[in-house]
Amino acid sequence: MIKNKIILVIGTIMLTITAVTAQSDKDMLVRISEIEVYPQYLDEYLEFALNVGATSVKEEPGVIAIYPMIQKRDSCQIRILEIYASQEAYRHHIGTKHFQTYKQGTLHMVKHLDLVDMTPMNPSAMPEIFRKLK
Repeated sequence: MIKNKIILVIGTIMLTITAVTAQSDKDMLVRISEIEVYPQYLDEYLEFALNVGATSVKEEPGVIAIYPMIQKRDSCQIRILEIYASQEAYRHHIGTKHFQTYKQGTLHMVKHLDLVDMTPMNPSAMPEIFRKLK
């Protein structure tokens, strides 16, 4: 089931990635969320993460990608690649019902959270990265 949701997320990303080229590179927000989840909540947390990611990419034009990943050496370590067309798109995202459901539903599951904003080195190459998945 998780594999099917990951495929859905990737497919949705591929369909929406062209929105990146319409935005100014300097407006884009790229972030890696570093999350440590308590082991007893791992499966439940992953379900929340997959759902909010897929819904956000599907329903929000400014959300380019929300791509959750599990660290191979420690399954309680989650990383989420987040790409937003702009700061405004991010602010809209965190106000949505589906994000608030995720946030409030997982607060007790998260042992540690660090939001790491990144500077893309070559944002114009981004559409090609996802195009190769076809």
